[in-house]
Amino acid sequence: MTGRVSFVGAGPGAADLITVRGAKRIAEADAVVWSPAVIEVEAVREHARPDAELVDFSRVPEIEVVELYRRASAGKLKVVRLHAGDPALWGGLTEQQDTCRRLGLDTEVVPGVSQVSAAAAAVGRELTTSDVAQSLVLTGPETAEHVEDFAAHGTTMAISASGARAGLVVERLRAGGYPDETPVVVAHKVSLPDETVAQTTIGGLEACVKEHKLYRTTLFLVGEALAQPPARRRSPSVEGDEPVRRSKWSRRTQRPAGDSPSAAAWSAVHEWQEAARTKRAAKAAEAADPGAPVLELVVDESAAGSPAAGSTAVEGPVAEGGADGPPAEPKPKTVVAAATTPKPVGVRASTTPRKPVGSRAKKSKRAT
Repeated sequence: MTGRVSFVGAGPGAADLITVRGAKRIAEADAVVWSPAVIEVEAVREHARPDAELVDFSRVPEIEVVELYRRASAGKLKVVRLHAGDPALWGGLTEQQDTCRRLGLDTEVVPGVSQVSAAAAAVGRELTTSDVAQSLVLTGPETAEHVEDFAAHGTTMAISASGARAGLVVERLRAGGYPDETPVVVAHKVSLPDETVAQTTIGGLEACVKEHKLYRTTLFLVGEALAQPPARRRSPSVEGDEPVRRSKWSRRTQRPAGDSPSAAAWSAVHEWQEAARTKRAAKAAEAADPGAPVLELVVDESAAGSPAAGSTAVEGPVAEGGADGPPAEPKPKTVVAAATTPKPVGVRASTTPRKPVGSRAKKSKRAT
């Protein structure tokens, strides 16, 4: 067995947008490498063990992260490196995997909800539609200069660039053939409490960025597929809401209000985490001092003689001829007599592990 580094997509930032597998990996981890600037704190605190090591890689040099990987390889530890969105998009995943493999670590990639998907969900639009755009172009911060070449395709574009370079993005989009009326969605820290999601056009993009003071890396979704559909008008001849008609199949699939699939999955994750923490704590306690003596309670048999006066002893069947009438029927359970004056109990230490012993009833002496 060797150490393992799991590159987990934490989603766009909200704690409840992480996958079930990602939450499990965080619960198993001995160390979590993440950046609170782009990932919600609760996404880690909700799932990580209390004794897990938390490393903010935005405040430490990369050499310290490599040193953590080296300790994980030597100590067979489990490390989770959280990525905002999905690790496959602009996360530097290949370089980190190469580093881990040189150190002899196993690697794993757990996908997550990308910021592109979260931004489209925030405005309720589809990025690829059959009548407007059937493809999606993703451009990162390092390829903002090539926006003009990609814009020539006239399809939906997802541009991750600095908000301070919004003017350059607008020039490239116009040069690529997009008209000023093309819809644009501006998204920053989407799904977080302080998110910024605004809808504008290419002509008003610069003013929108300045209005919201977006100077850091921002996501721009551009394309006709992002246009809002016209509002549906209600017919004046219809009064009141039309009753909902349900088929027999829909009635079969109804669930109680508190039994939604998401709630059930979230509950299952927490139950799994508690079980994993309890099991791990038991293994840690056993590994801390495996040779510790176990105190075993030993009862002196000589002290359990005939029942003392005032005790209520239940004996077995009466001997034949010892009393008038037929012999008494044996009772299903034998209760050990409790003496009014308890005898001292001897305790001795045993160096061998205690073996489970079934419950035994004391044999009561019969009257001779």
